[in-house]
Amino acid sequence: MALTYSKMLPLATKLPSFDLPNVITGDRFSSNNLSMECGKVIMFICNHCPYVIHYHDQLVKLINEYLKKNIEFVAISSNDVENYPQDSPENMKILFKDLGLTIPYLYDESQEIAKRYLAECTPEFYFFDKNNSLIYRGRMDESSPRNGIKPSGEDLRSAIDNFISNNEIDNNQFPSMGCNIKWK
Repeated sequence: MALTYSKMLPLATKLPSFDLPNVITGDRFSSNNLSMECGKVIMFICNHCPYVIHYHDQLVKLINEYLKKNIEFVAISSNDVENYPQDSPENMKILFKDLGLTIPYLYDESQEIAKRYLAECTPEFYFFDKNNSLIYRGRMDESSPRNGIKPSGEDLRSAIDNFISNNEIDNNQFPSMGCNIKWK
C-alpha cells in the first residue's frame, strides 16, 4: 500500500464525461445518464484498498441518506485487475451486493476516466452541482485506517448539506488520501 494524496482537480471544472460498463446491471452508464436536476458525487474507489474499506459503513450511510435528498452517486474503479484481481468487475459486483448498494459501480478498464479526473488514489470524491461544475473535491473526512478517528463523512457531508441549503461551500478543501490507483 503506497499512501497517495489526490491532485485536487480545480474547482469549477466541468464534469469530465464518461461512458463505462456498470458492473451492477451489466449495461453501460454514461455521464449523460446523470440528471441536470441535482448534485452528483463521483467517487473513485476499489475493493481491496484499506482506506476505502475503512469508509464502507460511512459510504453506505451517506449514499442512502443523500439519495433521498436528490443527490446522485456513481462509483468508478480504475485499478489494473490483472495485477489486482480482487478489483475485478465480478468482485466489484459482489462487494456492492454485500454492502447493499445499487448505485452505478463502473469499471474504467482503460484508466482514461481516472486520468480525466486527475484521480490518483482511492478513495477520491468529486461533487458537481446542477450545472456539472465541480464544487467539492477531496476527502470524505479526516479519518484514516491508522489515526484512530472514526469515519464521519464530515467534509463531504458539509459540502452536500451546503449545496442542498443553497449555502456557500468552503473552498478550503483537503486532498483525499489512500492507496494509489493501480496503473497498468
